[in-house]
Order: sequence, then C-alpha cells, then structure tokens
Amino acid sequence: MADAGVRTRGLVGAVALAPPEANIVLPHENTMAGTVADRLALTEATGANLEPIYLVYDGGGATSEVVASYDGREPAVETTTSDGVTHRLWTLTDPDTLGDVASDLLDRRAVIADGHHRYATYLRHQADRHARQAGPGAWDRGLALLVDVSTYGPQVHPIHRVVPGLPLDEAISRAETAFRGRDVDGGAETALRALADAGKQGPAFLLTDGLRWRLISDPDPVQVTAALPADRSEAWRSLDVTIAHRLLVDRLWQLRDHEDVVGFRHDVPAATATARESGGTALLLNPTPVHAVAAVAAAGERMPRKSTLFTPKPRTGLVLRAYADEPDY
Repeated sequence: MADAGVRTRGLVGAVALAPPEANIVLPHENTMAGTVADRLALTEATGANLEPIYLVYDGGGATSEVVASYDGREPAVETTTSDGVTHRLWTLTDPDTLGDVASDLLDRRAVIADGHHRYATYLRHQADRHARQAGPGAWDRGLALLVDVSTYGPQVHPIHRVVPGLPLDEAISRAETAFRGRDVDGGAETALRALADAGKQGPAFLLTDGLRWRLISDPDPVQVTAALPADRSEAWRSLDVTIAHRLLVDRLWQLRDHEDVVGFRHDVPAATATARESGGTALLLNPTPVHAVAAVAAAGERMPRKSTLFTPKPRTGLVLRAYADEPDY
C-alpha cells in the first residue's frame, strides 16, 4: 500500500485468536462496548471478516525476507481507491515458504495497531460460538494484516478530541491552572507547527474553536503526578493522550470521559468544524510514536480509546474473509 509516498507492506491471512492475557496479540487501546456489539451483529449477518485488523511486530527474520522478495513482481491485483491509496495484492501459496513464515512467527508477539474493536469482535464471536457448542471452526481465526515496523513501518497520526458545549475561554481558563498557555497567530498550519515543536519538549496540546488557537504545554509536575495512578507503567504515564484524559479532561475540566461527552475526529478540519458548530472546544494532539505504543502494549496496559490512527491501511471491503458455518472449516 502506498499513500503520498508512504509505503507499507505485510502479510494478509487468518490469525489464530488469543486473549490479551496470553501475550501473543497485544492490544494497546480500550474499546467501546457499543461498537463491538454493532460489529458483532455485522459479522453474524455476513459470515465474514470485512477488513483485516492491522498488526505490527518488530522484525527481521524469514517473514520479512519473504515480504521483501516480492519487490518487482507483478501483483495479482492493483487498484487506487478514492482516498488516493494504491493497493497491490500478491498471492503466496508455496507450502515450503508458508512453512518458513509459520516457523518464524511462532514465538513472536504482535501489537494491534488498528482494529481493536474488530479483534474484540473476533473474540466475542468465538466465545458465542463455543458457548453454543459449535466446536472448532473458522471463528477461531480472524483476518489480519501483519507488518514488520522495522522495515515497512506505518505512519501514526493522532485522533483529536472535541468537547461540544465547553466554550474555549472556559476550557483555557481551567486548563491553565496546570499548564502554561499562549496564543498562536497565523491559523491552523502555524498552530500545528507550534504544537509539534512544543511536543518535542514534553506534553503539549492545542485548544481551539476554529478561530482562536491556544497552545498549552509544560504541565505542573505535581498536578500530573496527582492525576495519574501511581501503579501504572512509566510508558503509560508519559503518554500525551494519557495526560490529556486524566489531567485535562477528568481533573481540570471535570468532565465524564465518555464517548457521549468527548468526541473523536481523525483530522483537524473536522475537529475544528465540530467545535465551531457546537460552541465547544477541539483538543488537538501530537501523534504517539510507534515505540511508545509498543511499550504500553508490552506492559500489558491500554491507552485511552481512539488514541492512534495508523496509515496507510487496507480499504474496507478490499480483502474479505468469508467462511462457511461448518465446525470443520
């Protein structure tokens, strides 16, 4: 897959399902029950996985060599979707090569980069089938894309927050009891550059209603410590998105951290438009580095829901895994 010069490549196949406590497929974000229920209903109605989850692992080895060997080969399918991403698909059917891949991956762990709700749906669907005495079957696996981040690492983008009905002036006033703030003139592009620069020194956020841009940074260490649970790992405690939710949303804004209160937008124009239309405030974040995501997952912890967006990724419906409803599939 390629998107504006960014390329990633991996293996698509059916991964055996394992619960998080098995430390094989590691989640890094929390999920929302309503979303899982909706996806479960869709899975049961279609008898299919409609898009792969996105798994990443840290690499080298036979699998990466196999993936790299397809350079220069003619793909079986090539298409560019309406979002501008070019997708190329090759087939891998040689039994010996597949055996090498299986041996290489047997002892590895993978982190869910994208698709936490889909993976939770896989597990729920599997549990429901087993509860109905269905026995082993296609529900014991789920469609996945596996990418070696050391070679074909994806880009990670932030998912921004919007709090409808929280006026910007009030949001700033409460935030700056713990943060240092300053206005950034020059519009969105200038403000986002300032956010990226400030983020190199520590946690930093932009608050905006689409007209005014306020950079907040340098949170009071005493208040940060008070807002974060002491029993969590340093990897989790140092995340911008953790501080955004635990210190800013929970403690300073005194809001219930729920999807009905704090909304999510994947890009800045959508976040600022929603803030402007609702009389609220958009909270813009820097992206979380891939190594920080992996560190949280390795510690057995979860980032706040909707913390990361990995791109490029397969378009929904491009690769399907349809299965029959027989236990011996």
